[in-house]
Amino acid sequence: MGDDRSDGLDGHKVVSSEEWTAARKALLASEKKFTRRRDELTRQRRELPWERVDKEYVFEAPNGKVTLGDLFGQLSQLVVYHFMFSPEWDEGCPHCSFWADNFNGIDVHLRHRDVSFVAISRAPLAKIEAFKKRMGWGFMWVSSGGSNFNYDYQVSFTPEQLSSGAAFFNYARTNPGFEDREAASVFYKDNRGDIYHTYSTYARGIDMLNGAYHYLDLVPKGRDEDTLEFTQAWVQHHDRYDD
Repeated sequence: MGDDRSDGLDGHKVVSSEEWTAARKALLASEKKFTRRRDELTRQRRELPWERVDKEYVFEAPNGKVTLGDLFGQLSQLVVYHFMFSPEWDEGCPHCSFWADNFNGIDVHLRHRDVSFVAISRAPLAKIEAFKKRMGWGFMWVSSGGSNFNYDYQVSFTPEQLSSGAAFFNYARTNPGFEDREAASVFYKDNRGDIYHTYSTYARGIDMLNGAYHYLDLVPKGRDEDTLEFTQAWVQHHDRYDD
């Protein structure tokens, strides 16, 4: 097979096996340093102070109305993915759907580390269930449309907040651009049943939840998004790609 790199990678340096191994070992040293730094950041994340959740949030679930506490099941930790799906939409956000394609099947593993997982959106449960069936997903997904949950955790915004350009998103006053945004939040429930909010991350902070992007970071072209109209302009619902 010829050495044809006409896909934009023309001229990339090609070396002997010995030189490649030396370069790879040098990068490995940097990767190990990054891993240790990530471990330290993870430790700092766990040491953040908590805030008590005093409101009784109620959600619509396939089995009826459930509280935030119910979403834990018998476990003490809960991860929430805030899925962009406004009540007026007929389908969920394509970009959140890209993330959600990475969620299927992880819940059984998380449960064995005392973690429940759920997606939450403002869309009515009927729309959520129809879209979930279409996409072939099996993770728990509930509607927060009857509560202030999304607004309290800065992932949904009123028209007035959007028009003012001073909504609180990603820990700053800004214009989030949409009525609903993406995020992940973490909660802990103690033996008394008291619930605490321990962490939330928004925007690029949810990168860690997308395994597909981490695979793309390994390949020569990377995410290959620099020349696109906007980041993730290529992303579609997985049943809408041509192949």
